[in-house]
Amino acid sequence: MKNHKKYFNKPFHRSKVRMVLGKSYFTFRRYLVWIFNKSIEYASYFGEVDLTYTIASHKTPLYRQLRNVDMWLQENKVTNLKLACKKLNDIILKPGETFSFWRLVGKPTKAKGFLEGMVLVNGSITTGVGGGLCQLSNLIYWMTLHTPLTVTERWRHTHDVFPDVNRTQPFGSGATVVYNYVDLQIKNNTPYEYQLKVWVSDNHLEGEWRSEQPCPFKYKVYESNHYISHEWWGGYMRHNIIRRKTFDNSNNEISDELVTENHAIMMYEPMLSEGMKVM
Repeated sequence: MKNHKKYFNKPFHRSKVRMVLGKSYFTFRRYLVWIFNKSIEYASYFGEVDLTYTIASHKTPLYRQLRNVDMWLQENKVTNLKLACKKLNDIILKPGETFSFWRLVGKPTKAKGFLEGMVLVNGSITTGVGGGLCQLSNLIYWMTLHTPLTVTERWRHTHDVFPDVNRTQPFGSGATVVYNYVDLQIKNNTPYEYQLKVWVSDNHLEGEWRSEQPCPFKYKVYESNHYISHEWWGGYMRHNIIRRKTFDNSNNEISDELVTENHAIMMYEPMLSEGMKVM
């Protein structure tokens, strides 16, 4: 294995002025893309009835016991998730169309009922209006990896903030979002319509991708090359590769493709599980 240390520099914090100016620039640039880029046809039609076949489904718990995180932030997150789900539930993704998380949800503001929730900024926990919506983008991204739909924009988390307590998915299998320039976008390159269903139950955030035709494939998403590196600047970084195997309905493997490669700064001391390496 190559010496990884030369690839990862010591993390640094940008000034508040630079962050405000940078966010304004990228937000404005995204607005320009939405208005003037006619090559992308965004999904906007909502179905009145459910499409017949469930292609992928998943659910994640609404509440977790997180150290140094007040429960009221999680209660507010649930409110934010309910509001966002109303904006996304039943959206139809027609052939050739692109799903954009932020074009559909819109800017989360107090006037729309969004509350202060937990937000991660450079590995630090803070609060912000609409905080907690990453749980919804994570859910949608994970479900999409189990469908023939194509993820065209996905941003990974740069920091690994919490240990793997009750983790059921591989590290790095989520998708962070920040209005509006850090988006989750999914294109339908199939000849069939797909429908997104997302809702909040008593204890879980739940979702489905449905279609008008059954899916001829099955998928297995897994991680490889998972290791932790002790960096020259004293901290730790976590790395892995997410891959996806595709099978036909007779369980014959068709492909084994790279999905993404993850590198994240760890914000806690590593507690190694069996088989995990420190480099």
